[in-house]
Amino acid sequence: MPKRPGTLKNPEQELRIFRIRALLAALVVIVLTSLLMGRLFYLQVTQHEIYTTRSEKNRVRIEPLPPNRGLIYDRNGTLLAENRPTYNLTLVRERVDDLDETLNLLVELLDVPDEEVEAFQQRSRQRQRPFQPALLMSDLNEEQIANIAVNRYRLPGVEVEAQLLRYYPDAEVMAHALGYVGRINAEELAELDPGRYAGTHFIGKTGIERFYEDELHGQAGLRKVETNARGRVLRELGRVDPVPGENLTLTLDENLQRLAYDLLEGRRGSIVAIAPATGEILAMVSTPGFDSNQFVTGIDFASYRALQEDHDLPLFNRAIRGHYPAGSTIKPFLALGGLVEGVITPDRVINDPGYYQLPNDTRRYRNWLRWGHGRVDLERSLAVSNNTYYYSLAHEMGIDRIHEQMSGFGFGQRVGYDIQGESSGLLPSREWKRARYNQPWYPGETLSAGIGQGYWQVTPLQLAAATATLANRGHWVRPRLALRIGDEPVPRDLPGTLPDIELENDAWWDRVYNGMEKVLTGNEGTARRTGVGLEYRMGGKSGTAQVFSLGQDQRYNADELAERLRDHALFIGFAPIEDPQIAVSVIVENAGGGSTHAAHLARAMTDAWLLEDEAPEAEEIRETLEHDNGRVEGN
Repeated sequence: MPKRPGTLKNPEQELRIFRIRALLAALVVIVLTSLLMGRLFYLQVTQHEIYTTRSEKNRVRIEPLPPNRGLIYDRNGTLLAENRPTYNLTLVRERVDDLDETLNLLVELLDVPDEEVEAFQQRSRQRQRPFQPALLMSDLNEEQIANIAVNRYRLPGVEVEAQLLRYYPDAEVMAHALGYVGRINAEELAELDPGRYAGTHFIGKTGIERFYEDELHGQAGLRKVETNARGRVLRELGRVDPVPGENLTLTLDENLQRLAYDLLEGRRGSIVAIAPATGEILAMVSTPGFDSNQFVTGIDFASYRALQEDHDLPLFNRAIRGHYPAGSTIKPFLALGGLVEGVITPDRVINDPGYYQLPNDTRRYRNWLRWGHGRVDLERSLAVSNNTYYYSLAHEMGIDRIHEQMSGFGFGQRVGYDIQGESSGLLPSREWKRARYNQPWYPGETLSAGIGQGYWQVTPLQLAAATATLANRGHWVRPRLALRIGDEPVPRDLPGTLPDIELENDAWWDRVYNGMEKVLTGNEGTARRTGVGLEYRMGGKSGTAQVFSLGQDQRYNADELAERLRDHALFIGFAPIEDPQIAVSVIVENAGGGSTHAAHLARAMTDAWLLEDEAPEAEEIRETLEHDNGRVEGN
């Protein structure tokens, strides 16, 4: 093929093209350099303060310092609630790149049970203030701490913190009186002071722990620390120390509290003991109890379900929320009400044929002794617990005056000062029944109220408070659990205290006391076996509360009934009569007559407080109860 002629080079054209390209390249470099310099100027000059602050925040961190919770002691200085060192796992969501991946890794490292995984994840997502740590797990063991330490580089935002954790040495004995602390939930978090509770993961949930939360908690502090790029603390730059919570001294006596718990061992019931002159609660027990330490770190589902499904209701505080018919324990108060209203006199005598009948009514309201007690005056009516006397008294007083007089002793009201969750019980009236059932009040219901049955419901704390007021000759001192907050004593004159009960004739108190003393020491006293060997003067009153109603011609036979259908045993008492130091109420569910079972427990509590070393042991009392089982002398 013929050769194509070669193309001649044009140096001028090539030079022109080169210059154009070089110019374009220079323009690009100048533009990019300008943009870079402008960006640097913007970041370093215009935005200097913003990025300096961000850099400082990455280098310097503010950490909250939670305060130590105040300790709780009994009246003698015995520690009831302390703080033990422990390790908690916390997470700051803002420092975590992938929350789901981090949680899955933690579940694996900590070997979280399957049933706890959902709760574990929910705690991580619980609403928190920005950069505030969320508590994932408390009381880590050594293996769990080691696993977190080895994998720390994979867990940004996750920390193991050393903190003090609440611990109750006598958890079951004190559970209902002290209450417990638990993790702060979302609702509580929204209401709490963010500054005061910074870094705090626990708050009082029930009982004394909740009522005195403000005093026990204290004030959070903070510290400023310098960290490296990995978030590890290099040094502390500054600190504001937290203010610890106030220590709390209670009126409870740990020995008396334990005795009450031991006396009720194996039974459902409650014992409350009060110092009448001061209102100090010496013992307040509800059985069965539960281990309150489980709730501090978060009780597992299986254990909580077992407590909820337990037929004995260990979580239920019978001392302040249990509603029971007062039974015959109401008779001393009703007798005083009758004297005040002028319905009876101390020497008035009735004839008891074994029953009472309303005018124009064929129904017979039976005395517990079916053939009757014959001639009965006020003192004997208390000693033998005669029902007929109080049927007659109640009918003559009427429900309106009964309600008025019994309100003065605190029935149907919350009587405690610092008792979290107390119930008011129920003192019936015609207005209450109309509002509740839209029915009128019937005369037969007044007779039931006259012996503490029917609609009338009391709590053990109410009974003890009323007994203390009776022992004080009508002077009201509101029951309380706190003796001192820090070094400051809690005053006796508390808000909400009821007015004193004043009688026209002061000798009426003595006549009621005489009748109550004969309950324990008289030849016919319903609790005369309990009163054998008394070294002090004690007034008491037994009571038997029906769990279900009997027909008019039916007779009660405990052996034919299921255990939970048997009568409740009640007893109230105070001693010494001339200078009362203790007032006690006892309720033992389904134990039968109060003249045996409950009376022995009240005597044991009184002996322990007044005689100390001479008081019998709980085991001896239980043996006596087994020996006297079924020997009921009255209701």
